[in-house]
Amino acid sequence: MENIDNTSTSELVKKLAQKLITSGKTIATAESCTGGNIAHNITLLAGSSQYFLGGIVSYANEVKMNVLRVSKEDLDKYGAVSQAVVESMATGACKTIGSDYSVATSGIAGPGGGSEEKPVGTVWMAVCDGRKVVSKKWNFDGSREEIIEKATKTAIFMLLEIVC
Repeated sequence: MENIDNTSTSELVKKLAQKLITSGKTIATAESCTGGNIAHNITLLAGSSQYFLGGIVSYANEVKMNVLRVSKEDLDKYGAVSQAVVESMATGACKTIGSDYSVATSGIAGPGGGSEEKPVGTVWMAVCDGRKVVSKKWNFDGSREEIIEKATKTAIFMLLEIVC
């Protein structure tokens, strides 16, 4: 991934919007640790209703299971902050909302809740194009707010990379 530190989140959203409008494609979000911040940043840009269908804030595992169709087995075996769960969240968002693309996040924003295996700042992200899912684990530092902002910006960039 190229260095996105010098690009604002709003600039990334503008680039994403241009690609989506040009291609006539749509996006959706499934957010846990970012708590709707990705959807918020996308909808700050006027005209986002042309390509943004909606988002699901699935903070609770019950929402992950009941709305996004994440399996209880994956949640029990791997935990909410895992590759298997975030990939299911992304796939579930595309299917549930009916979008061409989706992005999903699940992580530990802190300040508590971390462990040796999954420290504060661990965030799994996945993007889905309706056929395949690409996921990656990130480790962000900073305060809770900084981790959420970094995760939001990175998720938008990942989505930008997969959109045609």
